[in-house]
Amino acid sequence: MRSGETVVPSWSVLCHRLGAPPPCLFERLHGYGNFAAMKIAIYGAGGVGGYYGGVLARAGHQIALVARGAHLAAICRTGLSVRSPGGDFRVRPAIATDDPVGIGPVDAVIVAVKSLHLSAVRDGIGPLLGPATLVVPLLNGVDAHEELLPAVGRAHMGKGLTRIMSEVSAPGEIRHIGVDPYVALAEWDGGGSPRANALVTALREAGVDAEVPADIDAALWLKFLFVCSLGGVCAACRMHLGPVRTLPESRSLLRRAMEEIAAVAAAHGVSLSDDAVTRAMQVVDSFPAEGTSSLQRDLAGGVPSELEAWTGAAVRLGTTVGVATPVHSFVHAVLLPTEMRARGQGG
Repeated sequence: MRSGETVVPSWSVLCHRLGAPPPCLFERLHGYGNFAAMKIAIYGAGGVGGYYGGVLARAGHQIALVARGAHLAAICRTGLSVRSPGGDFRVRPAIATDDPVGIGPVDAVIVAVKSLHLSAVRDGIGPLLGPATLVVPLLNGVDAHEELLPAVGRAHMGKGLTRIMSEVSAPGEIRHIGVDPYVALAEWDGGGSPRANALVTALREAGVDAEVPADIDAALWLKFLFVCSLGGVCAACRMHLGPVRTLPESRSLLRRAMEEIAAVAAAHGVSLSDDAVTRAMQVVDSFPAEGTSSLQRDLAGGVPSELEAWTGAAVRLGTTVGVATPVHSFVHAVLLPTEMRARGQGG
């Protein structure tokens, strides 16, 4: 345990790789005392999912983490550690597993994998779905909900996004680098509901700024404008955020990338505010100078990234509606050889 780290016990700890937990585990925990805990599965306990799973577990909710490899093994041994500017803590989730079959139906599923793992989520999410389960993807693209829809069904499918800078800093450890955590979520039709409101309340109880926004589609595109542009330009520059936003040449490139996505969004019928790009640049200026995106870190580390779901998607979505995206097309072309090599497809 780190000095100053708070250890939060849970009602039960069950970690497994093979076999299944007792099917009544969540039922025994649900309604413990007078606390109306939600049963929430976090599908993908990386930097984003691990953080939200950690704070929700700390708040007393019944959390099942779907993870894999050394990260899962560490969680099973010693729990999940979260290092954050708001205070370090360690929790033991109710379940940590690589097999959703052992979890069973839950109230809500937060999907926080990278886009290249969505096919695995489609194959594995079925056992988590009960009659009223809400599935909320917190990915960086604009169409994760559409990719999950065939496996989930419209009755379960929600929309969502998050703003946070966090990463897996070591197996079993999440580092919250900066940015106050924010989650926006809604039903498929963009509205609220008792189950959506319950998840928002659970997140707020965990210290997260959460809401059902007035326009979830606009919110998704606004995040896409920010993440895709910033991640792509910083990756192409091979530089962390500080110098990219400071040098006039790279700052101008970043702004033009954002303007391209605003134009693509408008052509797809999504209206962003007239000052959307200006506001996004103001957010850029508020971020830690040493910040990097997951896209940038993956490319630098030689592992497959979300290039196609970010920059590639910006180009494809623009082509679909006849909107030119020269900055994103350039960034995609520059980064594609590195991506293909990471996927073992390079020459």
